Amino acid sequence: MVGGAVTLEALTSWHADWRGLRVVVLGLSVTGFSVADTLAELGADVLVATESATAEYADLLPVIGASLHVGALDEVPAEVVAHRPQVIVASPGFPPHHPVIRWAQDSGIPLWGDIELAWRVRDKVLRADGRPADWMLVTGTNGKTTTTRLAATLLTAGGVRAAPCGNIGVPVLDAVRDPAGFDVFVVELSSHQLWYLGLSSGEDAVSPHASVCLNLADDHLEWHGSAAAYREAKAVVYRNTQVACVYNKSDDATREMVEQADVVEGCRAIGFDLGVPGPSDLGLVDGILVDRAFLEQRRTSALELATVADLAAVGLGAPHTVANILAASALARSFDVSPRAIREALETFRLDPHRIEVVAVVDGTTWVDDSKATNPHAAASSLLAYPGAVWVVGGLLKGVDISGLVASRGPGVKAAIVIGVDRSEITAAFARHAPMVPVFEVDPSETENIMARVVALAANVAVAGDTVLLAPAAASFDQFVSYEDRGRKFADAVRQRWGREPGDDDAGPDAADRPSH
Repeated sequence: MVGGAVTLEALTSWHADWRGLRVVVLGLSVTGFSVADTLAELGADVLVATESATAEYADLLPVIGASLHVGALDEVPAEVVAHRPQVIVASPGFPPHHPVIRWAQDSGIPLWGDIELAWRVRDKVLRADGRPADWMLVTGTNGKTTTTRLAATLLTAGGVRAAPCGNIGVPVLDAVRDPAGFDVFVVELSSHQLWYLGLSSGEDAVSPHASVCLNLADDHLEWHGSAAAYREAKAVVYRNTQVACVYNKSDDATREMVEQADVVEGCRAIGFDLGVPGPSDLGLVDGILVDRAFLEQRRTSALELATVADLAAVGLGAPHTVANILAASALARSFDVSPRAIREALETFRLDPHRIEVVAVVDGTTWVDDSKATNPHAAASSLLAYPGAVWVVGGLLKGVDISGLVASRGPGVKAAIVIGVDRSEITAAFARHAPMVPVFEVDPSETENIMARVVALAANVAVAGDTVLLAPAAASFDQFVSYEDRGRKFADAVRQRWGREPGDDDAGPDAADRPSH
C-alpha cells in the first residue's frame, strides 16, 4: 500500500482503484492535459506543474478536478514537494537532465510518460471479444508520421478499426478513452516518449503486436545527451513485441536493435528496404513492391503490393516514401491485411503538407516544400530524391553536426541558400566540403521577409528543369513558429512572387546576399 491506496503495481487496469493516488503531471500542452484529464477521471489527486499554460487548459483544470501550479521549474517548486507525489507523469518535452526529473529520480519517485499510463488503462473500451485493442509502435529519426498514417490507412482498408495516435498529434490517452473503440492503435513514438517508456518494467509493460524503427541518425542530442543515449531510447520500441519486429535492412542500427531486443517467444524479424527481398522481407523486384514475409511459400514466392510507377503517379514515388510504404505494409500484413487492400488504399493515400510537397511549377522550375526535413538524415533523403537542386538549408541544428551531410550531398547541389539565425556551421561546411557551390546567406533581421528573399534568390539561380528544395536539415524555432509555419511561408512566397507582374522582383542579389564563395 502507498499512502493508504493500492500500490502502483496493482494499477494495471482502468477498473483498478486509482482514487486518492497523488500524481504530479509535468507540462500542460496537449499531452499533459490528456494525462491530467485521464487521472482526474480515475479519481486521482492531480497537480499539474508547468512553466506556462494556455487559458483554455488552465480554465479546464478546476472543472475536471485538478490543481495547477504555473511558474519556473528550474528548481523543484514547493507546491510539488508538498503534494508528496507517489508518481510523476512527465510530458515528453522534459529531458532527463531537467531539475524536476532529476529530483524525482533522486527521491525514488516513479516516473511515467503518457504511454505507460495509456497502456495501463487500455482496457477502458474493449473489442467484441473482450480484449483491448492491439498496439503497433512506430519510431525512427524520420518518416514516423507518414508511416503511422500509412499503417492506419492500410489497416482500415483491410477492415480493421485502426487509429493513428501518439506523437502524430492525437494523444494515446484520448484514443484509449474513445468510446467508439478500436482494433488497433498505431502509435507514433518520439525518442522522448521512448526514454520514459524505457524506465518502466514488470509483467504488464507495454507489449505491442508489431513494432518498427524506420531508421536511425543523430538527432535530439541536446535532449538525450549523446548519440548512444538516443539510440538506446529508440531501441525500446522493440521490447516485448509479440508478432513482428520490422527493421530497415539498409540501416544496421535498426537490425542490431532487433537482434538485441527482448521479445515474446515466436516474434519474427521482418526486414524492408529498396533492394530485392529475401524470405521474411519486403522490398522491390523490377519496380514492384513485394512481400516475401507473410506467405507460406515465402522461400519461392512473393506477393505484389504496388508498383513504383503507380506510386509515383500519385506523388509517392520518392525513395524514402517507398521505404515508408514497405514498412507500413509490413505492419499491416502482420495483421493479415490483404495485398489487394494495400494496393487499393495506396491509390488514394496522400502525404501530409510539408513533406516533399510540390507547391508550384513555374517556367519549368519545380518548387518543393520539405520543411518537415528537420534533421540531416531527412534532408539527405530529400536531396537524393531531387539531385542537383537549389537547396534551401538552415535553422536550429539541435546540437547535430551538419558537416557530414554537406560533405556527402553538398557538392551535388546547384546552389545553397542558407537561412537561420546562426548560419556559420553550414557556411563553414560548404567552404570545407563543397567550395565550388554558390552559397547565399539570407539576412535574418526581417523574419517576415525571409522566405520572400529566399524565393527571389532561388529564382535568379534556377532555370527550367531545376528544382528549388526547402529541406532545412534543422528545426525551425529560431525564426519560425514551427516547421509548418516555415513551409507555409515558403509556399506563400512562391505563389506571391508569381502573382505579381513579371519582373517585379527580378533584380539580382544585393551585396548582403551575394555568394559567400
